[in-house]
Amino acid sequence: MSANTTDEKRQMNTTEKPQMSHLEATTSGTSSDLEKAPAFTGQSWGDAAQAILGDNTHAPVIVSTEDNARILRKTDRWLLPIMLGIYFLQQLDKSTLSYASVFNFAANNHLVGYQFSALSSIVYAAQLIWQPVSSFLLVRLPVGRWLAFNVLAWGITLSAMTSAHNFSTLIAARFFLGLFEATVAPTFVTITAMWWRRREQTARTSLWYSMNGLTTVIGSILSYGLGSIHSSLQPYQIIFLFAGLLTVVFSAVVYLVLPDSPTTARFLTHEEKVLAVERLRANNTGTETKIWKPAQVRECLLDPKTWAWFSMLFLISIPSGGISTFGPLIVKSFGFNQLNTILLQMPFGVIQIIATLGGGYFATRWKLKSPVLVALTLPPIAGAAALLHIPRGAAHKGALLGAYYIISFYPGISPLIYTWSSQNTAGHTKKTLTTGILFVGQSAGNILGPFLYTTDQAPLYTKGLTSSLGCFAALSAVFIVTAFYLAMLNRSHASRRTALGKSGELVDASLESTKDAAAAQQANGAQFAANAFDDLTDSANEDFIYVL
Repeated sequence: MSANTTDEKRQMNTTEKPQMSHLEATTSGTSSDLEKAPAFTGQSWGDAAQAILGDNTHAPVIVSTEDNARILRKTDRWLLPIMLGIYFLQQLDKSTLSYASVFNFAANNHLVGYQFSALSSIVYAAQLIWQPVSSFLLVRLPVGRWLAFNVLAWGITLSAMTSAHNFSTLIAARFFLGLFEATVAPTFVTITAMWWRRREQTARTSLWYSMNGLTTVIGSILSYGLGSIHSSLQPYQIIFLFAGLLTVVFSAVVYLVLPDSPTTARFLTHEEKVLAVERLRANNTGTETKIWKPAQVRECLLDPKTWAWFSMLFLISIPSGGISTFGPLIVKSFGFNQLNTILLQMPFGVIQIIATLGGGYFATRWKLKSPVLVALTLPPIAGAAALLHIPRGAAHKGALLGAYYIISFYPGISPLIYTWSSQNTAGHTKKTLTTGILFVGQSAGNILGPFLYTTDQAPLYTKGLTSSLGCFAALSAVFIVTAFYLAMLNRSHASRRTALGKSGELVDASLESTKDAAAAQQANGAQFAANAFDDLTDSANEDFIYVL
């Protein structure tokens, strides 16, 4: 690609920035110097980092190892507990239907045919409908407050579901539950990219996504305990009310603690905000901008990577949607009673946590996503194949449970797809829209999945398990093809840098450990992420390095 083409793409992504007073953004600057930074008007088409760095958006500052570690610890301490709590509650609230299924929920509410499957799918149908709006609002609204509102709204919705007694009222409640939950995962992907370096993002995404497994463990215990309560309410009504009220209370914590971006965080001093923003320079993805850019929308829709991520989320969500909804019924079909079926979900959750955190650990250590993702598809393939061939009956309970638990490695795949996409996409509008498209794929898969696992297939669930097996196999192929395509893009960017008189070989400092990041930054010299805060897309920025 010629230098002229590169310049043209930059014209699409940036306009002339307003003049700002000089900010001496160095780690040795005094607090009084740093307070002279200009106020960000919100009108620039550049990144929000301009509010902190002023004219120095193109002048990299070396962040010392000590400062890097200190800001990282502070960020983790303030943000991670809130994010983990939100994701735990979201999964708990969605899983209440699964727990309810073993307490005669379908019979008591006169559900027939596909109606129980529809109650699961409607959550994702609502997310599918709302994703375009959610993506737009995520660019335009303060991230922290928008998230707090949605947490409050879905908590109220789940609490109100206690009074629903038929299919029409239940499906209406589940629709609004999905609508308000639709913003959580895309917002988390945005927050993770906004606060952590690319090396750190995989571990943090794996942490908040591992709450799915923790929910399975703790949710099983809670459902066992709440389901044993004798009252005028049905056990599943008590579960709905408890989880909903807990979510309402937590929404206040989200509102009070979660900041909108590093530039507005109250727990950071101005000097620490400078360091927090400079830590992100190596990502080459910026922080945020409140301007919706049509040029980046077009690039996103025409980018093959966008549809690769979409395909991945769609394929993993088909088995996920089916197994997460019908998992307890599958275990019950092995010959266990109601309460034992609930408790036997706990090992599934433990393995899910191990797979999610383990996948994140190896992807971070090897600085690669594709080999880990391919490896994570192998146990689910084996588990699904085993369940299709092991006979049902009391004599085979152990083998059946073992095969079911092996399938539970699949939840470790989704967080790596999220981070793989986020780490390979730049430009705030493009990032946000790409994330929205990913969750359209996820929602579509989760809509389809429960309909492939229907109650009339019990006890074998042949159709559902066969579809899951095919999806896991197809995922492996998509991972491999995408990795080859990203390698080709890296070679193209290296050629563009050489044509512009730059060094073709760059060290991806964003993937280095805290200890080695400063040395990697210095190795790149003045060329290091000079365009990081211009809100350029990954395609327009020749210094961008794709993660395989």
